Amino acid sequence: MATAAAVERPAARFAKDHLKAFVERVERLEEEKKAIADDIRDVYAEAKANGFDVKALRTIVRLRKQDADERREQEAILETYLHALGMLT
Repeated sequence: MATAAAVERPAARFAKDHLKAFVERVERLEEEKKAIADDIRDVYAEAKANGFDVKALRTIVRLRKQDADERREQEAILETYLHALGMLT
C-alpha cells in the first residue's frame, strides 16, 4: 500500500508546481530589483563624485515622476506654507 505522500493527486501536484513557480518568479524579480537599486546607488555616487548634490538630484527625479498639474499644485501648497511661516519675503 502506497503512502499518501508518495501518491499525489494531479490537481495537488499542479497547485504545488504553480506555487513553486510563483515563488521562484518573485525571488528572481527581487534579485533584479536589488541589482537595479545597486545600479541607481552607483549612479548617485558617480554624480556626487562629479560635484552634484545627490539630495537635489533625488528631488528632481521624484518631481519628474509627477505630472505637471500635480507638481504645480504641490509647489503652490509649499509656497503657501513657506509664506505663512515667514520663510518667503
